[in-house]
Amino acid sequence: MDQDGPQGHGCEGGCASGACRPAVAWRDPAYLDEGSVDAEMRRVFEVCGECRICEGLCESFPRLFNLLDSAPGHDVRNVSADAFKGVVDACTLCDMCYPVCPYRPPHDYAVDFPSLMVRYRALEKKQGKIGFAEMQLGNVDRNGSLGRALAPLVNWATRRENRLGRAVLEKLGGVHRDAWLPAYEARSRAPATSNPKPHTAVDTDRRKVVIYHNCLVEYNKASIGEAAAAVLKRNGIDVAFAYPGCCGMPSMERGDIEAACRQAEAVTRDLTRWIDDGYDVVSLIPSCTFMLKSLYPMYLPGDEGVTRLAGNVFDICEYVVALATEDGLAEGLKPLDGGVALHVPCHARSQEMGPQAALMLRMIPQIDVLVLERCSGHGGTWGVMQSNFEIGLKVGAPVARMVETSGRRYFASECPLAGEQILQSMEIQRGGTKPQVRNHHPIEILAMSYGIGGPS
Repeated sequence: MDQDGPQGHGCEGGCASGACRPAVAWRDPAYLDEGSVDAEMRRVFEVCGECRICEGLCESFPRLFNLLDSAPGHDVRNVSADAFKGVVDACTLCDMCYPVCPYRPPHDYAVDFPSLMVRYRALEKKQGKIGFAEMQLGNVDRNGSLGRALAPLVNWATRRENRLGRAVLEKLGGVHRDAWLPAYEARSRAPATSNPKPHTAVDTDRRKVVIYHNCLVEYNKASIGEAAAAVLKRNGIDVAFAYPGCCGMPSMERGDIEAACRQAEAVTRDLTRWIDDGYDVVSLIPSCTFMLKSLYPMYLPGDEGVTRLAGNVFDICEYVVALATEDGLAEGLKPLDGGVALHVPCHARSQEMGPQAALMLRMIPQIDVLVLERCSGHGGTWGVMQSNFEIGLKVGAPVARMVETSGRRYFASECPLAGEQILQSMEIQRGGTKPQVRNHHPIEILAMSYGIGGPS
């Protein structure tokens, strides 16, 4: 492996993030060589220190630039290797720095800051520096299965109002006692279906969609899947569900690349069977879509199934917009009074596909949509950790103020976790008073307009 920069080309046309991102040679022994990692950190940090276009994106870059500015001669070679950890720990893997970077591939500098953060964390994992409890948070399907089986007890124990339970969770698991956690649902309201047989009874000219019912929807927010299915069926689409497992993002966040790739292989095997049967794959959460479209090809380059999946998976909002453009939407959308404050999460923006959720919502007659493109500061499971919670609130405070002052009746975010983080930040800014607005997924807003959604 060339130690001076990223290797190869992994997406082969399947990549969703603008310029094709290099494949990651994570199985090469040099990938986790401490000297190689340190050299690459210094190479990239030197480029970033001269550019600084990303300074306002997250907490990582101010920390990096402070290190460089305080180093003798402002030289990255004079920065202690131990100091790099603070930069890495502040990264939420939102990937927003990649699309704005003027030095990303195919530039000769080949800067891929998020992939470098994963590499550093993978080295930390190898060295045993990531705690046991934090690693267990990445085992989403095991945690979800237990949470579902013991939903009343788990939900009681993890409520913010249960100060004793949350103090224990903070001590044992490192989860901040004040961080909002999603409640578990006792059962899935959209049972997963795997390994389909050909649906010969379905009109071959009719669109067919399999909804990848991601872990958050599977265990905590089934209403999103219900709304998506209802909207698609209203538009004459044959709908099925599949949940072969978590996309692997939580494992990737912790540098457990091997576990993430095992998940990727399992998800790919299942979903490509649906593609073989003529189905489009629709993902409900941008982080999962981003994994399937962009990160799978990077970490499993040359895998034919991964490439096929990346080219046949769509974000739900992206899919509805394409449906409207190509076929037109079914009649029946009704105005919703009061307008919508729409938060576009980082993993939706990092796909560089435009504000698809805004385009979708603006199909509602007379709708007033305020688009908010600011980071919520949540970053998946990153934002609930004791070491990150206050930083996340700081990052998300501006967008919370925007929602608060927007005057819109509805609030929506394509990422339910980001949406709840924003509402919690609003509650703090209100001095402990909970905001009146609820957090919706944009597809739930569209379902409401059709008259097939839940309460407003």
